[in-house]
Amino acid sequence: MAQNPKLVIVESPAKAKTIAKYLGRGYKVEASQGHIRDLPKSQLGVDVDNHFEMKYITIHGRGPILAKIKKEAKSASKVLLATDPDREGEAISWHLAQALGIDPASPCRVEFNEITKKAVQQAMQKPRPIDMGRVDAQQARRALDRLVGYQISPLLWAKIKKGLSAGRVQSVATRLVVEREQEIDAFLPEEYWDVTAQATLQTQKGRKQKFGLSLSQLDGKKVALVSQADAHAAQKRVEKASLTITQVKPGEKRKMPAPPFTTSSLQQEASRKLNFTTMKTMQVVQQLYEGVELKDEGVQGLVTYIRTDSVRISDEALAAVRNLIPSEYGDDYLPETPNIYKGRANAQDAHEAIRPTAVDRTPESVKASLTKDQYNLYRLIWARFVSSQMTPAIYDTMTLLAEGDGVTLRLSCESKRFSGFTSVYEESKDDESSVAETQLPKAAVGDAIRIEEVESAQHFTQPPARYTEASLVRTLEEKGIGRPSTYAPTITTIIARGYVAREKKRLYPTELGIMVNQLMTDYFAPIVETEFTANLETQLDSIETDRTDWRQLIDEFYPPFQQMLEKAEKDVEKIEVADEVSDVVCDKCGAYMVYKMGRFGRFLACPNFPDCRNTKPILNYIQAPCPKCGGRLLEKTSRHNRKFYGCEHYPECDFVSWDMPVQERCEKCGSWMTFKRTRKGEAWRVCSNEECRNKVPAESVDEE
Repeated sequence: MAQNPKLVIVESPAKAKTIAKYLGRGYKVEASQGHIRDLPKSQLGVDVDNHFEMKYITIHGRGPILAKIKKEAKSASKVLLATDPDREGEAISWHLAQALGIDPASPCRVEFNEITKKAVQQAMQKPRPIDMGRVDAQQARRALDRLVGYQISPLLWAKIKKGLSAGRVQSVATRLVVEREQEIDAFLPEEYWDVTAQATLQTQKGRKQKFGLSLSQLDGKKVALVSQADAHAAQKRVEKASLTITQVKPGEKRKMPAPPFTTSSLQQEASRKLNFTTMKTMQVVQQLYEGVELKDEGVQGLVTYIRTDSVRISDEALAAVRNLIPSEYGDDYLPETPNIYKGRANAQDAHEAIRPTAVDRTPESVKASLTKDQYNLYRLIWARFVSSQMTPAIYDTMTLLAEGDGVTLRLSCESKRFSGFTSVYEESKDDESSVAETQLPKAAVGDAIRIEEVESAQHFTQPPARYTEASLVRTLEEKGIGRPSTYAPTITTIIARGYVAREKKRLYPTELGIMVNQLMTDYFAPIVETEFTANLETQLDSIETDRTDWRQLIDEFYPPFQQMLEKAEKDVEKIEVADEVSDVVCDKCGAYMVYKMGRFGRFLACPNFPDCRNTKPILNYIQAPCPKCGGRLLEKTSRHNRKFYGCEHYPECDFVSWDMPVQERCEKCGSWMTFKRTRKGEAWRVCSNEECRNKVPAESVDEE
């Protein structure tokens, strides 16, 4: 008589489908679809008078799922809990064990870092008890978030307006955005000038070379030009100076590759290179992790576990990539010993970095099976991983000084001699600034130079840049705020709540966000202090690793928090939030419409609600005419949240374009040009005529 199959419980149906194919007969795979139990939405759910006992209930709508799992568990020879390999996944397994009557100390938990046939089958042979350290750390986080959110949010509703919320991490993120805006508002720009010269070098061998230099010193002192008069005086001295080369300092620079991706660095690079939001990055990479149907291979998990702050990789993966590099790129691209990367000081290091599950599965080999977004993100992950184990790029550098008549000009430049890892991948930066790459002059000390042209240019010091999603994630990580799983939902929440707005990738605090932040900093200062929040994260880590009592952390947190809450409820006065009035007239009652925030962003509404319920979308016009009819063009958003451009006279005029039209005609055919940015960050103006498609370089401005 055949033994009943083993029941394997995972979180998502997509993962269940993939794993079922790997395990075959003898196993049945069911999906819990995330948590099956949680704290009730209608009440606090944390008993502050009974040592913070948590009141868990079956989540509304999950009853049928749990009933089905219980039925399958009764007839199974064994139940194995295979939820995600992190705190949240461990907690889901613990809740399932509680609901199914499984002893958490029994070998019921299986864990794998990647969804491949080998990894899954090996994990099934090595079940372990549920890690109560992870479970308790998750319970502590859940209790903290519930106590803060459910007790401050009603205060915000009563004192400011309904629908607001507060949270430990989201409040800190909002504060960071607000304080950056305050820095920008307080910034006083300072004027400065620079002087540059185009020169011709007459070498001792009779050759002529042209290159640019910058004014570095006057009469042996570093140049600091703060006015137009200073700049023009310096410019005249450079024009009259008789200059010779006094120093030629050649050198070599080695640029090392970046480590493979963590959750944070993947979100940052996908934002810079692919223009993905943090939430979109996590949605797409989740699909790659859970499994994609590949031609001739079936369903395959393409990347390792996606919520990690580790840069470590397995010995097996290291051997595979070191085998691939010389065969694909040549022996010169493989270092003698593997590149070893050190993670952040407070990284949990429970999992590997994000990497391809099979490095020989190149992006091109699976392109036909992936969506455009999946392919672009997989290519990013694959290239970053391969490049991380390649040799450094080597640059020849030169520093050159030309002096005479008290004038010192300087040139610093570099030229790539060996591409190394950059032949596969190069990391982007939010604040890109580097030495110009150019052909190095063949100059020698004593060579004379002739000044051809001198220019002076005015500049002003710039305020700190507003956060992008990428730079905010980086700051949260650097300050120890949140964990890999929290970055995307945190940013999504503060935008959805209307505390922060996103325009052209930059994050701005709204008036509402500034008000809420002021209340939080006035009455709940520790909650929004980065050091306090980071210390809580460290204590949560300690619960997991050292098995300290999670209730002790809540015991220390709650009494002072309760005092803050009582003071705020007594002292905070009602704040009237006036709606921002637009210049759009309501076409039903004649009132000026006001801006409101909805689940899909800002919209226009009549202020005479509920007597007048008229609403309108906000129309964003761009500064270019419709190429078909000459009307105005609107910036619109597709169902899949992709930006496109269409005519205001639709449907009479059906012009539509993914690329933004600009006020410029093609010099070859006369059609309108469009602005396009490539995946590499290059900016072009491209002819809209499909038969022409002439393209010219463009300034990489905020035209997106």
